[in-house]
Amino acid sequence: MAGEPQDDCLFCKIVAGQIPATVVRETETTLAFRDINPQAPTHVLVIPKAHHADAAALAAADPGLAADVLRETRAVAEEEKLDSYRIVFNTGSGAGQTVFHTHAHVLGGRGLQWPPG
Repeated sequence: MAGEPQDDCLFCKIVAGQIPATVVRETETTLAFRDINPQAPTHVLVIPKAHHADAAALAAADPGLAADVLRETRAVAEEEKLDSYRIVFNTGSGAGQTVFHTHAHVLGGRGLQWPPG
């Protein structure tokens, strides 16, 4: 069920404290932590604590929570002192999503070319 923790979800386990992560920010509704396979000098994931499979599902089910995630991406960028950065939501395996719990990648600290590849 949307919003409910999933036993087989890596990010739900991180939210529950069952798997360690390098947390950089936490709010009542979101958690931000460093990516274990960074693609830029700054690579932080911002997730809703509630489980939603992808960004589209989150936006449809809880627009307020989707806004919380976006607000936190900005807060992460400010704390990381990024004057420019990229926010990426991969939706579906064909787009590179490997963990099916909504997450925003905050990438910065180097030049980011377009298209990304």
